[in-house]
Amino acid sequence: MELHANVMGQGTPFVILHGFLGMGDNWKTHAKQLAEDGYQVHLIDQRNHGRSFHSDVFNYDVLAQDLKTYCDTHGLSNIILLGHSMGGKTAMLFAVDYPQYVSKLIVADISPRFYPVHHDRILEGLSRLDFTEIKSRGQADKVLSNYVSDFGTRQFLLKNLYWKTKGQLALRLNLPVLKEHVGEVGEALPMQVKFEKDTLFLRGDKSEYISPQDEALIHTHFPKAVIKTIENAGHWLHAENPKDFYTAVIQFIS
Repeated sequence: MELHANVMGQGTPFVILHGFLGMGDNWKTHAKQLAEDGYQVHLIDQRNHGRSFHSDVFNYDVLAQDLKTYCDTHGLSNIILLGHSMGGKTAMLFAVDYPQYVSKLIVADISPRFYPVHHDRILEGLSRLDFTEIKSRGQADKVLSNYVSDFGTRQFLLKNLYWKTKGQLALRLNLPVLKEHVGEVGEALPMQVKFEKDTLFLRGDKSEYISPQDEALIHTHFPKAVIKTIENAGHWLHAENPKDFYTAVIQFIS
């Protein structure tokens, strides 16, 4: 089965992978800018997310294989690959497994290390959305607010809502499988793998996902890595400081 993607522009292929519980549409603003700057942008929905297929299997090996299948189907090579959070983990594994496909790698606010499960409240809140009773986004937000206090995070999560039929809301996410396999999201990059090409790691100055202690591990796996900090930004650095994020990306790939 093939991944769903929104493709914009013409030129050098630039593939973007969203984070856990996200979708390619989260990156539309940056994609439009990249398309204007001469890139063909592929906003991909990873399996069990967005409009892509649902599957009982969910781990980084299959997510990387999904991307290889997508590149083969669309004749993509020498891609610039950007991944955020979970998408960054997929991008890292894809780059070390299939380096011939990747010209440059950009990883947004995630390290190659292991992360313990920390999405429990979010997944619980999404599970409490009863669409036999919830008939509007406002009602869904009210229920979710009991589990997720941050308004911005709730708005990000509620982008997964869609009208399945007239008057019937649903989630695009394959929530049961993502809950079952949430531990896979934090898995570390395999030991002793390397990607020898140009790599950029971007971290938010208010985020703890990439710590100073992670830098040695990053350089072990990615010897040519540059690590830059985006000011006034947390984990969603591309949304919280889009101007500086975009400038850092363009400077790296130009």
